[in-house]
Amino acid sequence: MTVTPPRPARRPLRAAASLSGALVGGLALAALSACNQKQASAPLPGPPPEVGVVTVAPQPIPYVRDLPGRVAPMRIAEVRARVSGLVVRRLFEQGSTVKEGDILYKIDPALYEVELASAEAALARTEAALVLANQQAERLETLLSRATASQAQFDAADAARKQAAAEVLGAKATRDRAKLNLSWTDVRAPITGRIGRALLTEGTLIEQGGAQVLATIQQLDPIYVDITQSVGELNKLRRDLASGELARLENDAANAHLIMDDGTLYPLAGRLLFSDVTADPSTGQVTLRVQFPNPHDELFPGMYVRARIKQGIDSDAIAVPQQAIQRTNDGKAEVWVVGPDDKVMLQPVEVGPVVGTNWLIRDGLKAGERVVVEGFQKISAGMAVKANAPTPPAEQAALKPHDTDEKADAPAPQPR
Repeated sequence: MTVTPPRPARRPLRAAASLSGALVGGLALAALSACNQKQASAPLPGPPPEVGVVTVAPQPIPYVRDLPGRVAPMRIAEVRARVSGLVVRRLFEQGSTVKEGDILYKIDPALYEVELASAEAALARTEAALVLANQQAERLETLLSRATASQAQFDAADAARKQAAAEVLGAKATRDRAKLNLSWTDVRAPITGRIGRALLTEGTLIEQGGAQVLATIQQLDPIYVDITQSVGELNKLRRDLASGELARLENDAANAHLIMDDGTLYPLAGRLLFSDVTADPSTGQVTLRVQFPNPHDELFPGMYVRARIKQGIDSDAIAVPQQAIQRTNDGKAEVWVVGPDDKVMLQPVEVGPVVGTNWLIRDGLKAGERVVVEGFQKISAGMAVKANAPTPPAEQAALKPHDTDEKADAPAPQPR
């Protein structure tokens, strides 16, 4: 009898197939979910960064140079005696202001008073002789007309009269010289100004023909400042003025200011008078003289100062704020410029001197271009930006304490 084995059940295979399908479906759903999540986490493009810009426009800007200089008195006079003698009195306070004609020293006048008296006596004697000679000549002239005197006698009398008149003139000159010598015993101030220390004291003997200086007077209001500038700069300035690139200042315009040694600005403006015609052979510098008012004696001769002087006006100059200038690794200047398509690019420029808070641009910019002055950290070459007007300094200063207050008022973080 043949026994037929039982057939295996197929239900487990169906169960395995169902499990495999479910696993594949789950993996597909997981992949789809991950893809959706990846798409959802991708950042959307944000708005372009905002930058502050200024639009370049030509404007009249003075050509200003800061040059070193020394203060010099407007006039200086060394007080000397014109006659010899013993100094008996000093009549001024050292360091005070004296006026022209004030008596500074008194020299013993006794000898010159005696000489004046002698000269006046000699003059009286010659005047008496002249009277006698005139009378004698007139008498002989009458006798000559009556033919009772000879022509020779009259000629001798007339010559004696003329000689007596000449002696009177000589005696008058001697008297006048004696008066001058007596007046010169009062040593007077030749100019008005500030007198320094006394170089002689009472009891000093001044010798005839000596060159002794008794004191020095300097006129300090107004006062000069002698500044120096290189010949090359001065010639270039003259060429620019001749070509019309720079406009001339008015002759009576106040075109100079002083920067003191402590950095403060002298409150009164000065006027450029002239430039010297000779250059210093050792330095190649030319001296320019500027006149400043000095009513309060704040400027002293010999002081070192810096003069900020206007030498012309550039009527169509281009300038940008100092913060707009960037520097390359080799020190060349460049600026960020916003193009017509609102994209930024670096543009090299040639800068001139600093005028106030701006750099003067010699070359590289033209009117109408927009230059970035704020927001440099947000941009790179070729990036699109949103150009706004720069924030005024007053508003920036007003924001700082406000931000500080908000930080101070913010609650402290609680520990977890």
